[in-house]
Amino acid sequence: MTSTTPANASPTVELVVDGTARPLSVVEASDGASGFKVNTLLRDTGLVTLDPGFTNTASCESAITYIDGDQGILRYRGYPIDQVAEGATFLEVAALLIDGELPGTEALEALEKRVAEHAPLPGGFEAFLAALPAQAHPMATLAAAVNALAAWYPEVVDPRDPEQVDTATAMLLAKTSTITSALHRRRTGQALVAPDASQGFVADFLRRTFGSEGGEYAAEPAIVDALEKLLILHADHEQNCSTSTVRVVGSSNANLFASVAAGVNALSGPAHGGANEAVLVMLEKIRSGGETVETFMNKVKNKEDGVRLMGFGHRVYKAYDPRAAIVKKSADEVLEKLGAKDELLEIAQGLEQIALSDEYFVSRNLYPNVDFYTGLIYKAMGFEPAMFTPLFALGRMPGWIAQWREMVNDPSTKIGRPRQVYTGATERRFVPITQR
Repeated sequence: MTSTTPANASPTVELVVDGTARPLSVVEASDGASGFKVNTLLRDTGLVTLDPGFTNTASCESAITYIDGDQGILRYRGYPIDQVAEGATFLEVAALLIDGELPGTEALEALEKRVAEHAPLPGGFEAFLAALPAQAHPMATLAAAVNALAAWYPEVVDPRDPEQVDTATAMLLAKTSTITSALHRRRTGQALVAPDASQGFVADFLRRTFGSEGGEYAAEPAIVDALEKLLILHADHEQNCSTSTVRVVGSSNANLFASVAAGVNALSGPAHGGANEAVLVMLEKIRSGGETVETFMNKVKNKEDGVRLMGFGHRVYKAYDPRAAIVKKSADEVLEKLGAKDELLEIAQGLEQIALSDEYFVSRNLYPNVDFYTGLIYKAMGFEPAMFTPLFALGRMPGWIAQWREMVNDPSTKIGRPRQVYTGATERRFVPITQR
């Protein structure tokens, strides 16, 4: 395969199969890797591409999020993640991802008002949640609840109606917050607390999660700020497993609720959204086992059975995860504000110090990722580990919505239908059971 770029022309790629060259058009990226189109490859050559895990396959063109894993870069609509996390609110970031631009004051206030209006759960929905086991994993309940919204709101499920999509968007942003709060309260045996729009999106979520029914509750500003940042850091991350799932399901013209519910299920896997919960389990295991961080890291290096280093390394980032530095700072601030001396944090810091200085880990790009400190912050706030992934889903909601909407409005979208390379038996003659 060769590439050519004649003067004043777009770059092209030639694929040579059996001595015959075929030109492939190139889609140029505004930043990062460009791609050549192979959509006619099977028709023209009888071949398909084979790319397990889609590690080198672009499934779409997107203008939402840019990642450079080698340089540790993450940008939302062109804005560096550190600037966005420090300067914006979660709903500002939601508007940025979904609409493409940072909102002005009036636009943000309109979004805040609309989200607040949709925060209450519809009649009968609490009974629906109550019918599910209280001690079920919250991600299973969250997926069921998000999917069920389509049953309560059939008037907003047409993916081709912009007004219905806008309403469904506001509903998902609002009701996911309410449902996530309800998940925590059901697990702790508490009644739900009604929303209060005057509190602000994140502050009111904390009030509804940890406040007493009918009582006053005001979260520490440092806690509100830390959770706001965590939600922003999780808001989108390009074509990851759950986002790709949302797009593939949506490509069948499935409604926004159904598509996002599929994303929730994809996120539930421990190799994806469940990683921050797995980090805390690892830290607890180190503490309860009474071993030192040095001993544990030596076991990792020796690849001992049952020993896994969670929260280090990333499928995309080959440098320090840009979100991890922000999360680490928030962890320090939250624990200091709460006056908490956390033994698990000390273990985490010890693991990080070794990983950043030991050639074994450095050479393998095993830097701390965003999941490494996230669970410690959630734990300090009062969440149990099972709630960590639903909080991830709450943060990821704007990205899923933005990606789904972009997919729906892209004229090149086709229903997701990957090819395969069949390696099974060739044609065989059926044998009746009496002759086998």
